[in-house]
Amino acid sequence: MSLLPEDAVKLAIVLGLSLLVGFEREEQKLENGTYRFGGVRTFPLLGLTGYALALVGGDVLPAAGLIVVGALMFLSYRHKLSASNEAGVTTEVSGLTIYVVGALVCRGYIWVSCTLVIVSLLLLELKSALESLTRKVPAAEITTLAKFLLLAVVILPIVPNQAYTEFDLNPFKVVLAVVAVSGVSYASYVLERIDQGRSGIFLSGVLGGAYSSTVTTIVLSERCREDKRPELYAGSILAASGVMYARILILLAFFNLSLAGAVAVPFAALALGAVAAGWWFSTRGKAPPKSERAAVVRRNPLQLEAAVAFAIVLTVVLVLTQLVTTHLGKSGTYAFAAVVGVSDVDPFILGLAQTAGKLTPLQVAVASVVIAAASNNLIKGVYALIFAKARGGRLALGALTGLALLGLVPLFFL
Repeated sequence: MSLLPEDAVKLAIVLGLSLLVGFEREEQKLENGTYRFGGVRTFPLLGLTGYALALVGGDVLPAAGLIVVGALMFLSYRHKLSASNEAGVTTEVSGLTIYVVGALVCRGYIWVSCTLVIVSLLLLELKSALESLTRKVPAAEITTLAKFLLLAVVILPIVPNQAYTEFDLNPFKVVLAVVAVSGVSYASYVLERIDQGRSGIFLSGVLGGAYSSTVTTIVLSERCREDKRPELYAGSILAASGVMYARILILLAFFNLSLAGAVAVPFAALALGAVAAGWWFSTRGKAPPKSERAAVVRRNPLQLEAAVAFAIVLTVVLVLTQLVTTHLGKSGTYAFAAVVGVSDVDPFILGLAQTAGKLTPLQVAVASVVIAAASNNLIKGVYALIFAKARGGRLALGALTGLALLGLVPLFFL
């Protein structure tokens, strides 16, 4: 390549990228048998034209050429509309893209050009899958996602990133915590919606654990009462609580690497061990039917009302944690961690992540995170016993109690 002129290399790139799209459009033309603009020859010519005009004409000729190519695309689209009212404009837009790619390569934007062509090819080839997805996704979920993006992309950057009051409350970190928790939960929700519960109880438990292990425990426990496979449900509940440790570790890494590093090894071991033990335990009973569906996350977690409520709870817990640490010392903090663990541990843990190493000694913060997680496992065992009853509830209680005790082992090494 070093022996060739620079323009020769760029021309080869333009030709290669244009041919990729040209082949894809030619294939569609042959399959459908209807009129389509261009193909394996026209698209390379458009790319080479864009390159040549950008090479000799500064900014004026490429712009004029884009207008001419756009006019050709418009005439092509009108011709298609005369034959069919359902004609699309995808091929014409692809032609404009290839013209622009030729000009971009000439100006040295190789990476941008390659990215544009590759993304274009994916969009062209995934037409059926994308159109099917639009029919499956309710409009309400798209609106909810838009609200979340408003919070994460528009509002978060303009929130003041400084501490206020004697408790060092930072609005930016509070909103960032809401975005982080909602993002992790939403990833689990999307995976489960894609799977649509086809993979059965155990995988639903794992995915639900990334959303909320407490909610997953209650849902699976209620189903266990009506099912005759207590080992399957108890193992799935144990796996969900194992995923909770991975979730906590990810959230801690967003805000305090020192705190995350201190619990990384034990929490990773607990997560892997609980999921593996849960899978083994879930295979001891009757095999699930192949057609079984078992979605756990029923509600989109990206609700602004839930986000506002979480922000308020996080702020309150942050203030209470600092008051307890200041006035009640280490023992009071540990007791508070055990009490908070019976509900949602995320606000308490994220509050500690913001104060660990500053207002709260790192060792105290690490121990508090461990205690809160263990306490949460114990209360989930009680939930399982209440909602599942019979053998399933007892098995889940025993498994989660064992996980809670193992989760306290790191305290002996602090």
